[in-house]
Amino acid sequence: MKVKQHTIGKQVTLSGVGLHTGVVATMTFVPAPSNHGYKFQRMDLEGYPIVEADVDNVVDVSRGTTLEQGDARVFTVEHVLAALVGLEIDNVLIQLNGPEPPIMDGSSLPFIKILEEAGLEEQNALRRFFEIPESIHYKDASREVEMAALPLDDFRVTVMVDYNSPVLGSQHASLTDISQFKTEIASCRTFCFLHELEMLYNQNLIKGGDLNNAIVVVDRAIQEEELSHLAKMFKKPKVEVRKEGILNNVELRYKNEPARHKLLDVIGDLALVGRPLKAQIMAARPGHAANVAFAKKIKRAMEKAGPMHIPYYDPKLPPVLDINQISNILPHRYPFQLLDKIIYLDQTVVAGVKNVTINEPFFMGHFPNNPVMPGVLQVEAMAQTGGILVLSTVSDPENYWTYFLSIENCKFRKMVLPGDTLIFKCELLNPIRRGIAKMKGEAFVGNTLVCEAVMTASIVRKDA
Repeated sequence: MKVKQHTIGKQVTLSGVGLHTGVVATMTFVPAPSNHGYKFQRMDLEGYPIVEADVDNVVDVSRGTTLEQGDARVFTVEHVLAALVGLEIDNVLIQLNGPEPPIMDGSSLPFIKILEEAGLEEQNALRRFFEIPESIHYKDASREVEMAALPLDDFRVTVMVDYNSPVLGSQHASLTDISQFKTEIASCRTFCFLHELEMLYNQNLIKGGDLNNAIVVVDRAIQEEELSHLAKMFKKPKVEVRKEGILNNVELRYKNEPARHKLLDVIGDLALVGRPLKAQIMAARPGHAANVAFAKKIKRAMEKAGPMHIPYYDPKLPPVLDINQISNILPHRYPFQLLDKIIYLDQTVVAGVKNVTINEPFFMGHFPNNPVMPGVLQVEAMAQTGGILVLSTVSDPENYWTYFLSIENCKFRKMVLPGDTLIFKCELLNPIRRGIAKMKGEAFVGNTLVCEAVMTASIVRKDA
């Protein structure tokens, strides 16, 4: 699994008809900055409103997942989101000039192909995985649906479907590594039963449905009159049934293609939790309603684990900058080098780590029998973190000094003790102008804010 965040290398576009709305739309994937996530933008509406791919924005799950934010809606988002998850793309803006992404062939494969054409670009931020801390379960007894997320230092999905159909029977599908998505899952198309077609059509759905973008399962005897009616509905000269019970001689890409597509839908719907998952996902008879309800339970567990604004630190992941790279940027050395690693860095935000041990030199003279990290050194460590952000804006940071100009609204909220891991976050409050940078700094131990301040610094060339 990729450990750093990724966006796409360039803007790419494709067009097609929406499955349920029947509206032809052009969809453009646009590169996005770190921590942006997945967002849709309706380019055909006034003000170009944004709809975030968030499970709390789901407003409809009838035959697809529909998002709404403000007055803007986007229908049937799951196949696009599954493709992004399958390629481990974290940040992208999806612009649409209609209400629904193109259905294409009913799978995620066309989106995979266009995204691969765009290429992937690594970003200076670690992926913020959510590791399931303990089992999360969802059950809908009325539909015999059960779903579970179990703790695992990886991402795996297993799906079972059973429609009591002589054609489909009971089917299973599994994904043991996300890298398999492209070759094993992405090409699997959406499907429905023949008896559902008329109902969907009468409900004003599947306006863009065609026999080349969905598998239609025929699980009963069918008369020639009904075939003629279907041909008229889909504007086809003729509709036939294969002996396997699949309409119009469509060749299945896998014997268990329906189960694999249900797995695809699970991945796409779970993308709405907003973070890549580390978990074993098990789903029996899943559908969009269950997927979304399950995703909401996972998101509530994420919120309970800690606020999103606190920088995520996983010591198992490689840093954005290690101590040697930090030393090449900052002039500080022992005993005044107070930063161990940088775990996030973009144009406006930086996050760093300081491991506090009893061997710190300042503990010898500062409260010798009561080791508490001096507040002034917490601020200094926070300032050094901010110095990385400021110096990252120049091409030759080794030729610059950064000097404090002011510290405002400084507060110390909790003691920092040996054994604590300090996580620093500094964010620019305004663009840097004339070498002056003003930023908000915060320091955390776990989910607890221990120190904060507004700092202003000046960047000065060493030869000035």
